[in-house]
Amino acid sequence: MTSRTFTRFSNLIHIFLLLSLVFSGNILERVTSLGINYGQVGNNLPSPDKVINLLRSLRITKTRIYDTNPQILSAFANSNIEIIVTIENQVLPLLQDPQQAIQWVDSHIKPYVPATRITGIMVGNELFTDDDSSLIGYMMPAMINIHKALVQLGLDRYIQVSSPSSLAVLGESYPPSAGSFKPEVSSVMQQLLEFLEATKSPFWINAYPYFAYKDNPQEIPIDYVLFNRNIGMTDPNTRLHYDNMMYAQVDAVAFAAAKLGYRNIEVRVAETGWPSKGDVGEIGASPLNAATYNRNLMMRQFAGEGTPARRNARLDVYIFALFNEDMKPGPTSEKNYGIFRPDGSLAYNLGFSTMSTTTANSESVTYSSSATKANRSLEYWTILILTMIQVVMLRLF
Repeated sequence: MTSRTFTRFSNLIHIFLLLSLVFSGNILERVTSLGINYGQVGNNLPSPDKVINLLRSLRITKTRIYDTNPQILSAFANSNIEIIVTIENQVLPLLQDPQQAIQWVDSHIKPYVPATRITGIMVGNELFTDDDSSLIGYMMPAMINIHKALVQLGLDRYIQVSSPSSLAVLGESYPPSAGSFKPEVSSVMQQLLEFLEATKSPFWINAYPYFAYKDNPQEIPIDYVLFNRNIGMTDPNTRLHYDNMMYAQVDAVAFAAAKLGYRNIEVRVAETGWPSKGDVGEIGASPLNAATYNRNLMMRQFAGEGTPARRNARLDVYIFALFNEDMKPGPTSEKNYGIFRPDGSLAYNLGFSTMSTTTANSESVTYSSSATKANRSLEYWTILILTMIQVVMLRLF
């Protein structure tokens, strides 16, 4: 049996396993690796209790916020939705003092747990970019002090501490096996990886294939960045085959970490997404591409995939974002990453016509009758099954 034939045979088995999981009702238990970012830089956004209903309509039980908004943390109590909070970049200088870190955890975290399932604290966001590296020196002292504060207050067993990085920390990323950190951040990355290994925490990255495509649409195939069927690329050093850019980006970070001696650090995606609208020069920003990217990504998550370098380790991914945020600075695309509009309606057709059955202005995600509920549920699972089969079949040939 040739390797290609074996791969096809394995993927056929994969289809039957997926179908059996769907019909047995266990598929929802497998989608524990999918979350979504809940940004709040917009006016007229729905209240947190209505956001919980939207998350449930998407079958998502994980979210991340970019602060420690007490209204949100209180509303999410007893919702069984996991939430990652963020320490804003401007707060990090304060946390160089261990006592300030204890006070921060005592006032921003302790009052809400365990009723609110806070599972992670992100210390800042993208502290190193090509334009600004002034904050990265605050990262490790703040992370260490926050972790020590969690230990002192007995919360470290439940809450991981990390910090999401952009791909700007990489000096090389192609092919993935050549992944390496930039010299100017390699020392800090060494310290970060040592901390993550000691605390059994993941390395989070923000991975946006959209940016690579926008900057070079002539050279990068659109299907490669959208998870569509394509010939992909093979890493000449590892012979690993990649059929999408996001997995290549994740593995490039894993290889960079391995070069510093950390081969077992789990890499997770803190942000990834696609804008549904952009300015004239923002090539590729459209409702169709946004729907295709997020739908295909969600199907990969339903299938429990890992990256080529770590096939047996399911990749954790947080989609950016839950809402379009009209008050965000920057180009039009920055305001249009949301799956939902502020009124709770879908910003584009994800292909799951029954995922959101109400708008955020409704009091709850309920149906008018048990018969309607049953019909919608059947329609949802029918669409889900067919889409999952389509994704796996695309990988067969």
